Amino acid sequence: MKFSEYTIKKTEEVLKELKTSGKGLSEKEVRERLKIHGFNEIKTREVKLFDIFWRQFKSPFFYLLFIAAILAFLIGEIIDGIVILVFIFVNVSLGFLQEARAERAVSLLKKYIPSKVRVLRGGVEKTIDKRFLVPGDIVLLEAGDIAPADLRIIKIQNFLVDESILSGESAPVAKITEALSEETKPSTRAELGAGPVPHRNEVSGAGEIFEAKNIVFSGTSTISGKAEGIVITTGKNTVFGEITKLVSGVTKKSVYEKDLLKFSKLILRIVVITITFVFLANIIIKGGETFFDFLIFSIALIVSIIPEALPVVITFALSEGALKLAKEKVVIKRLSAVEDLGNIEILCTDKTGTLTKNKLQLEDIFAPDKEKCLLYGFLTSSYIKEEIKSTLNPFDLALFEKVPPKIQEDFKKFKVISEIPFDPFRLRNSSLLEDENGNLILIVKGAPEIILQLSSKFEDNQNHQKLKAEIEKEGREGKRILAIGFREFAKKDYSEKDEKDLTFLGYLSFIDPLKDTAKEAVQTAKKLGVQIKMITGDSKEVAGLVAKEIGLIKNPEKVILGEHLGSLTEEDFKKACEEFSVFARISPETKLKIIQALQKKYEVGFLGEGINDTPALKMANVAIAVKEAADVPREASDVVLLETDLRVIVNGIKNGRNIFSNINKYIKCALASNFGNFYSIAVISLFIRFLPMLPIQILLGNLLSDFPLIAIATDQVDIEELRKPKLYRINQVIWLIIFLALVSTFFDFIFFGIFHKAQPGIIQTLWFIESILTELMLVFAIRTRHFFLNTKRPSITLLFLTILDAIVIVLLPFTNFGKEFFHFVSPPISLLLIVFSLVISYFIVSEIVKLVYFRYWKNKNFANQKVKNKYLTKY
Repeated sequence: MKFSEYTIKKTEEVLKELKTSGKGLSEKEVRERLKIHGFNEIKTREVKLFDIFWRQFKSPFFYLLFIAAILAFLIGEIIDGIVILVFIFVNVSLGFLQEARAERAVSLLKKYIPSKVRVLRGGVEKTIDKRFLVPGDIVLLEAGDIAPADLRIIKIQNFLVDESILSGESAPVAKITEALSEETKPSTRAELGAGPVPHRNEVSGAGEIFEAKNIVFSGTSTISGKAEGIVITTGKNTVFGEITKLVSGVTKKSVYEKDLLKFSKLILRIVVITITFVFLANIIIKGGETFFDFLIFSIALIVSIIPEALPVVITFALSEGALKLAKEKVVIKRLSAVEDLGNIEILCTDKTGTLTKNKLQLEDIFAPDKEKCLLYGFLTSSYIKEEIKSTLNPFDLALFEKVPPKIQEDFKKFKVISEIPFDPFRLRNSSLLEDENGNLILIVKGAPEIILQLSSKFEDNQNHQKLKAEIEKEGREGKRILAIGFREFAKKDYSEKDEKDLTFLGYLSFIDPLKDTAKEAVQTAKKLGVQIKMITGDSKEVAGLVAKEIGLIKNPEKVILGEHLGSLTEEDFKKACEEFSVFARISPETKLKIIQALQKKYEVGFLGEGINDTPALKMANVAIAVKEAADVPREASDVVLLETDLRVIVNGIKNGRNIFSNINKYIKCALASNFGNFYSIAVISLFIRFLPMLPIQILLGNLLSDFPLIAIATDQVDIEELRKPKLYRINQVIWLIIFLALVSTFFDFIFFGIFHKAQPGIIQTLWFIESILTELMLVFAIRTRHFFLNTKRPSITLLFLTILDAIVIVLLPFTNFGKEFFHFVSPPISLLLIVFSLVISYFIVSEIVKLVYFRYWKNKNFANQKVKNKYLTKY
């Protein structure tokens, strides 16, 4: 039976339904039920480490690198083969460690269920292992306990529960024992979004959790008081267990990994087709006598076009970025998440603790005598008890922090005679106190509508209707209200019947204040083109007010409820997710649905902290958790914030975009240069009788050209790329890469036109120098879409390593080491100067092509982006 069906049953009916009694089950009955229901534990499919390890080899990029390593060994380049294998090892190891860590998230769910629990068995109180708990058991809870299963409450004493791990809201929830008048509304349709109504056994939505006042859910913790509850569901059938199913069923692949996969497949196709064509053409034109020589040359060409240093460049860039982010209180758990962080277009976040301080604060006192109202409110708090040094009750804590020294002194003049603790059914608590003169006073504190009903007198000409209107206005503004009434008393004993004929003293309003940085963070996000969407379990009024104050929306009514989402078709659900920026009363399943709907068009980051957030965290492109989060969401996350502040993550997005852009610079430069040289060498090889460059020279050129490019991670980035990173992805500028590759090929043809009569050794040496220098020069053209002198200066590291690399390349052919190991020939200075002239000319032409391309591209694409930006800032 679903838990919501127990909410309308009386205690006697629940006991009868579960065939138990107030004394609990016998040990024999427990053994029988264990056979039927199994142990109270969450079993999930465990992914073996070997499976995770094996997945790392199912990538075209791995195939390319592995083939390159084998081919390097075949042509005798042992060192190059070893270097490439090291790259493979680093790449596989990082992927394995990242995925293994992510899979731990499901196993950590078990830690949130306590291992021991107190029960009544046959009328005797026992402490048992929670695994042996069965439906029908009577569980005893007190302050600090975590519910081991879903329980129907049958007895309470001042009982408050923290359901934040399920609802996301930290305000204490009062529980009752009475049956509800009607069954809690199923949220499967209303909360899960479009589509047919799921099966009755599907996960319960937020609506049911919020409304189930007589149910304590597995994993929630007791704040105060005591309770007895009947176990109605255990293990995987609890709400907690259903969330586990969602977590274990969701997998994701990062944007970085998907783009790299596409990139690898593209290179693989181009290389295979081109090499096959060129190899066959050479055999047909030159005959079979050159078969073996050209086979070795083709192998070297394959190795040359593969950017084998890409994993190192990416790892270096991401590691540097991760260190920088760590200094700004953003800890990266999955390296590729650094780049994914920059790709975020929509950031979904909770309200409590991220936009607000998650700490109730006394905002105002509405009373003719404010000092007296504050004193009486404090006198009915838990601090009046001598043994209480602190409290978990946020209202009492907020009062304590606002009480001035004078009232603290007055506080000591009273002593408690008796009290009736807070009862969620009564919605109030009361205390009978005696002052230093022996006068007795009864103070009642609770929900304003209750205190108004119990009051017959009002101070300072106040009246019932006026006060009710004022209180309702405060409630609409998202504030929490406690009212206070009192009466003089004559005897030292009282009952609930005496809580009447009160004098209405006043009321206290509490707020969860905004963080000082929240509004600034929202404004920064808008500048970066990042949409912020607030997804909260709180009320519509509170969510709308907070969103308006931080500048997220203009109209506080522009909020959509989870139950409204459920009435929409699949298409309308998707449109609502895009249109609205504030979502209230949202269940864990609905969060997941919202993320999935947004991911159809956008890269989505999700910031969460409760167990209820775990499914959405696993689904999001970037999962972000705060350090105070439960173990489960923290382990499922890619990023952990050391400071719970939206500004921190927005700044992290900005830094992520910087890193993303720099990695793209390497890829664009490597593609344009490698493909340019690749095609020119392949074509020219058809017309000359010797190899245009020796295999070992090709491999050395690859390593030397990659050396300074690793420092691209330290470079500065144009502001346009921070605002619109998606427009600068490889697939968006593929035509620029093609045009620059053609420029490179064109200058290679000019080179051979000038030097075709020279000795083979001279041609090979000069082309080695020219091809690498042009690639180094290309970095400074491609690092910006503007004229290379009208942009941010290159980083010192990039500049230094480029100059150093250029000096080594030019001087190497003049050394014995270069001549002996790499078969270089010292070229005449006059020829070297011609090469330098070609390199400079190449840079000028490349710069012109780039500027022309971006001028056309800007007119075509950025105009479209303005329309998108207008939409982004609409709400």
